[in-house]
Amino acid sequence: MKRVRLGAAIALIGATLALSACGGGGDATTGSASNPQPFTLSLDWYVNPDHAGIYSALDLGFFKHAGLDVQPQVPSDPSAPIREVAAGRADLAVSYEPEVLLAQDKGLDVEAVAAVVDQPLTSLISLPKAGIASAADLNGKTVGTAGIPYQSDYLQTILQTAGLPTSAAQEVNVGLSLLPAVIGGRVDAILGGFRNIEGVDLQQRGLDPRIVPVDQLGVPTYDELVLVARRSTVDDHPQAIHSFIAALDEGTTYAIGHPQEAANAVLAAGKGLDAMQTRAEVDATLPLLAREHGRPYGYLDPNQWRDYAEWMAEHNLISSAPPPSEVLTNELLP
Repeated sequence: MKRVRLGAAIALIGATLALSACGGGGDATTGSASNPQPFTLSLDWYVNPDHAGIYSALDLGFFKHAGLDVQPQVPSDPSAPIREVAAGRADLAVSYEPEVLLAQDKGLDVEAVAAVVDQPLTSLISLPKAGIASAADLNGKTVGTAGIPYQSDYLQTILQTAGLPTSAAQEVNVGLSLLPAVIGGRVDAILGGFRNIEGVDLQQRGLDPRIVPVDQLGVPTYDELVLVARRSTVDDHPQAIHSFIAALDEGTTYAIGHPQEAANAVLAAGKGLDAMQTRAEVDATLPLLAREHGRPYGYLDPNQWRDYAEWMAEHNLISSAPPPSEVLTNELLP
């Protein structure tokens, strides 16, 4: 099925039941509410409030009503999900716009099919003792990152935007220990934590963090979380992916209107999550999951993707900026 025929294929979903199962074979199809077909979803990381819409949809049966038996999988590392989709071992993955562009540059057969969070969560976070009232105050400071290559380029862009040389601040790779590093004073600030996760954690501790998303510091805006599918699956078997996104839209809408139930869904699915902190994180996250007025849920802005891709190319993170049509599609949105 060619891309130009996707609209017609989706229009037939309600009248046609697919005959084969999903489950990571690259042949994503739908069953019925009484006989839903397995559908593998690879999460970007451990269960957290970013997934409130997903787990609300699971709890309320929205996916099963759409004919899908969704089975979330927690990855070994955040870069794994997109590879699982490219290899046909997962039907859909939660990933990040930068990872989609990096994967495309490597020739992987993937594309973004919907935005889950359509703005950056990655933020520059510091505590009052560091004395960082603005990016200009990073001069002479240490900044902890998770060791992800493009985070170094975020820091360079932030410094340049503030009128500082790129050598003005020292980057320290602290891996996954972002919070211990900033709380313990190993670094003056962290760049890589999410405003709705690490930022809320610090607020809950009463530490009065300063939290500034990177797109307010000179980095082009981008979609922090996106759903990623294999391009060949989108072309040949779009039904299940469209049904998944429509059910996720329902789950997200319900979560926004019922924050405590959304928090309960996340707590039930996660391991070792604190109830009060999770509720605070959910409250900070739900407004970020709402659709932009006048656009369908999950809309991917081609112009924004083009600008961000050009920024990545300028920083030699990818060889060249691809046309948006090569890395995203809005044709499967509800």
